[in-house]
Amino acid sequence: MLQNLNIIDLAIVKSLDLNLEKGLSVLTGETGAGKSILLTALGLALGDRADASYVRPDCERAEINLSFDLSDAPAAQAWLEENEFDADEQCLIRRTIRQDGRSKAYINGRPTTLQALKLLSSQLVEIHGQHAHLTLLDSDEQRKFLDGYAKNTDLLEKSNQAYLQWRSNHIELEGLIKSSTDLSNQEDLYRYQLNELEQLDLTHYDYPALSTEHTKLANLEQILKVGQTQLDLLSENEHQSANQMVSQSISALTDLSLLASEFEEPNKLLIEAQIQIHEATQQLRHFLEAQEIDPLRLQELEDQIGIIQALSRKHHVDPEELPDIAEKLSQELANLSHSSERIDELKHLVEQNQQDYFAFAQALHQQRVKAGKDLSNLISTMIHELGMPQGKFSISISAQEISQPRINGNDKIEFLVSANPGLPLRPLAKVASGGELSRISLAIQVSTSHDKDVPTMIFDEVDSGIGGGIAEIVGQKLRTLGKSTQVLCVTHLPQVAAQAHQHLFVFKTSDAVMTTSQVKTLSTEQRIEETARMLGGVNITDSTLTHAKEMLMTGMAGN
Repeated sequence: MLQNLNIIDLAIVKSLDLNLEKGLSVLTGETGAGKSILLTALGLALGDRADASYVRPDCERAEINLSFDLSDAPAAQAWLEENEFDADEQCLIRRTIRQDGRSKAYINGRPTTLQALKLLSSQLVEIHGQHAHLTLLDSDEQRKFLDGYAKNTDLLEKSNQAYLQWRSNHIELEGLIKSSTDLSNQEDLYRYQLNELEQLDLTHYDYPALSTEHTKLANLEQILKVGQTQLDLLSENEHQSANQMVSQSISALTDLSLLASEFEEPNKLLIEAQIQIHEATQQLRHFLEAQEIDPLRLQELEDQIGIIQALSRKHHVDPEELPDIAEKLSQELANLSHSSERIDELKHLVEQNQQDYFAFAQALHQQRVKAGKDLSNLISTMIHELGMPQGKFSISISAQEISQPRINGNDKIEFLVSANPGLPLRPLAKVASGGELSRISLAIQVSTSHDKDVPTMIFDEVDSGIGGGIAEIVGQKLRTLGKSTQVLCVTHLPQVAAQAHQHLFVFKTSDAVMTTSQVKTLSTEQRIEETARMLGGVNITDSTLTHAKEMLMTGMAGN
């Protein structure tokens, strides 16, 4: 439960430290006294969006602190432990808002995000605003109320998970099927291109070697002619060859070295040159003898190089890169093959997802029907007590014939009401007047509140549009609810205020500079005076005070 609300420099609140008790606490005060700012502070501390306008003028920042006792909130305690916040039997929430609009949030002294704060606060406080009766006209809100009463959280989560899995797989499957024709054409193209490249014998593909061989064969006549000429000049010309001239020089220098030793070194170099000429001659002769003009091989090479160059131009790469292109095409074909396998896999998954979904949706429908009957009877009884003795409330739950899963099950849920005898049940939005709608809304909220795990409930003028004896019954219902749940109610009705376990009075004080809202807890005597004010307005008579005292004593007697 909420133990303490502390506000510093928020709007018209300079400083407020409010202790709250178990049971039903009411907030009353003149219109404009500042009751709404207290609920605004609670909302901000629990994760609502903030801006600089909330900061009190001439102040650096606004601050709101909440203190909760977690002994009645096991779900919140488990969440704190799971998310590694210090979790004992108390939880401290702090929210600050700066003049520049930036804000920070803390849980048990540790910084946190608004998203995390909202997840925690949803397990601590439930707020029913002034216009809660209008939200009940929305079909999804009606479903939420029913599912909350039926405790369908786990089943609804399983159903929606099956829906999300189906949707994800279905979208992927549709995309693949839609592009399957294009994929088939792409596969044919890749296979054709790969077959072209595989004609090149890619296992032994060596374009530089092919190019070298082609160059030699294409120029072999010139090679043989020039080679033979050089062979003649080196050794085979009997009259004037390099070998013969070197031999003559060696012979002459050998004789001279006997006369002058300086000729020995040049002679040695010539001998080495003669050896080199001999080896060059042998290699050249061997090469020339091995060569053979082969027009067929030359034509084969020209054809193959022509194909290679054509494919290189086609794929916009150098000839040496064609094996890489072939490898890439093979990988693309493998991916396309996997895509076909993925389609088959997705078809199976989509079918399984649908089976799972419809099984969960059927179970959800059955639980809704059972809970709907109980809740309809409960709310019908409640609206009888709230001044609609002939009224009837019913929840229509009809399973829709759908071929594909959808979020939150396949039920159409509609709140129906008949306000007067003899009239058929019709949708809530088309039947109820403003006052009737407020009472029906209150009946729904009170009827479903007993089954919720949230330890603190806040009602913001949800009792508008009613009065007299009905207002007293509303107060009694809220007081009864306060026996099991902490209830905080903003009200203008003395009949409701008289039923409270704790009465908080909101008022304004002003000086020459600033107006400030304050809150005080009323004593019994002060409660009588405030109840009389709510009953009688400006002129409070002894009779009004007596009536107020009787109302308060009657309410307090209800324990």
